[in-house]
Amino acid sequence: MKVLFLYPLWTGESKGISAYFAKRAGGTYIPYNLALLAAITEKEGHHAKIIDGELEKISLQEIVEQSKNYNPDVIVLTGMTPFYNIAVECAALLKKNHITADICVGGPHITIMEEKAFNSEFNFGFVGAGEEAWKKFLKAKEKKISFSEVPGLLYRENNELKKNKKASQSKDLDQYPMAAYHLLKMGKYKIGTLKGRLPFTSIQTFRGCPWKCIFCASDQLETTKILKRSIVSIVDEMQHVVEKYDIRHFMVLDDVLTLVRKRTVEFCNEIIRRDLKITFEGNTRANLLDEDLVVLMKQAGLIRLSFGLETVDEDMRETMNKKVPLDCYKTSNALLNKYKIEALNSVMLGLPGETEENIWKTLNFLSKSKEVKQANFAIATPYPGTKFHEMAKAGEGGMELLSDDFTEYKRYGQAVTRVNNLGPQDLIRLQNEGFVSIYSKYWRWLPVIKKHGIIGLVLTFFRIFKMVKDKINYNFKKVRT
Repeated sequence: MKVLFLYPLWTGESKGISAYFAKRAGGTYIPYNLALLAAITEKEGHHAKIIDGELEKISLQEIVEQSKNYNPDVIVLTGMTPFYNIAVECAALLKKNHITADICVGGPHITIMEEKAFNSEFNFGFVGAGEEAWKKFLKAKEKKISFSEVPGLLYRENNELKKNKKASQSKDLDQYPMAAYHLLKMGKYKIGTLKGRLPFTSIQTFRGCPWKCIFCASDQLETTKILKRSIVSIVDEMQHVVEKYDIRHFMVLDDVLTLVRKRTVEFCNEIIRRDLKITFEGNTRANLLDEDLVVLMKQAGLIRLSFGLETVDEDMRETMNKKVPLDCYKTSNALLNKYKIEALNSVMLGLPGETEENIWKTLNFLSKSKEVKQANFAIATPYPGTKFHEMAKAGEGGMELLSDDFTEYKRYGQAVTRVNNLGPQDLIRLQNEGFVSIYSKYWRWLPVIKKHGIIGLVLTFFRIFKMVKDKINYNFKKVRT
């Protein structure tokens, strides 16, 4: 069989300041999950192809034309909540153009919403972890037998919706092949760092996070289960990427890179032992670092760590179930600064119970803390399947959910909630003020230049000017009312 994996353009033709920074710093990630499924497809004896519309910036119509040329038997799409509509639109366009391949969809949105997201444009939907289900699906499809044994599968049979029971994820991740990098345009994926824009790839060493923050759909996505790969298999994959594609920067996708200290030490020692001369980055919790570990990670190639600060208000942190002592952020930022490792701190604005006073506590803390060189400000978004979504729907913590349109559930320049007296425009205003409060400080300009270039600094000044103008207008309107 011929299987085509599609990753449509989801950022659109966005322009402006936010788009520039997203492109320069955020980079374009490889569709890692699709590349894993493509590798399993080939291992099972089938042909696979990946079209990355996001990387190539091609339209859905162009994707359709390329799909026609490949003439696949099966097409696979995936979609996160705010962009799931693009997967639906792509599937509809494929059908409209008389492409007869069975169209499959998977990913977090359909896993959470299940049959509510199983649109008529799709022939099959995958709920839950994909690897085992995908292997069994390929066998059933090839042998033309019943799909009843494919775990977590949604499909229609004789005009009746079928929904198979989900199966637990396999704990042995080493049984699966490494991602099908050879089907991607390796070297074209780049990300902004303090060492400039680097070609990079994603990699995962384990899955899961044992904590249950209110903004994570931990129950439906089963994210509290920890599934590990062996250290040897991980570093084998890194070495393959280095030797085959000369790519030496890795984005580690783990939720908490330093969750198990012993394992992190083994990982770093294996990289050092092989003398890979790579760099890497990832996410962790600020209380899961110590100086000896940072020194070792630096030696192995660590150049950036991201922390989920979210808020400095203790009441808000308790509401979020955020169990990291606040002092750890100052300590960990200072520690990374000491060893010239970039630290990024993420913040959420508009949490249940939050007020403008609460938000300014966080903004002032970050603005004045010289240990903090960089921060990112997102508007808290109540994605389905999360405790946050339940609270917003129930009106808890002064919340009001303003939209059921998931295409509006985006974290930048848009808000779908009201919390206490803060409406969407207030949250957007505070998001802009957050960025300005950080990057108007001269001691943070050098990181901006290194990651975004001189034009990035110019756009930062433009953002400051715009914020000041908006604030004057905002205060003027308050006086008039």
